[in-house]
Amino acid sequence: MSLYWFILFLILIFIELITVNLVSIWFALGAIGAMICACFTSFLWVQVVVFLIVSIISLIATKSFVKKVRKGAVVPTNLDRVIGKVGIVMKKIESDSYGEVKVLGTVWTAVSDQPIEVGEKVVIKKIDGVKLVVLKEEK
Repeated sequence: MSLYWFILFLILIFIELITVNLVSIWFALGAIGAMICACFTSFLWVQVVVFLIVSIISLIATKSFVKKVRKGAVVPTNLDRVIGKVGIVMKKIESDSYGEVKVLGTVWTAVSDQPIEVGEKVVIKKIDGVKLVVLKEEK
């Protein structure tokens, strides 16, 4: 039975290596624990319990470490990098119709809860689907 646990360990390590996120390392450690347990007992249920316990303990023990590692600075993508930037209204924005805003060299469809004239500066608050939600820039 140890051979099966070792094969499971190899599969889980392979999955861990081909993915970017930590997804199976805890279960790989559980498989090692179950493999060692299989050397001492032939009861499958004991091996499965050891697998689960080692997996859960390793998950709990590394939870804070994983949070620190994954908490790194978020790099904005092309889409969300416009949030907080200032744009210029290219087509008048009405409260009941879309307008257009140019920001970072790209023209976007924009909405606002207030009318904004062509040429006025706006601040991008968020992206709703493919539209920018904007507010007049405070002077």
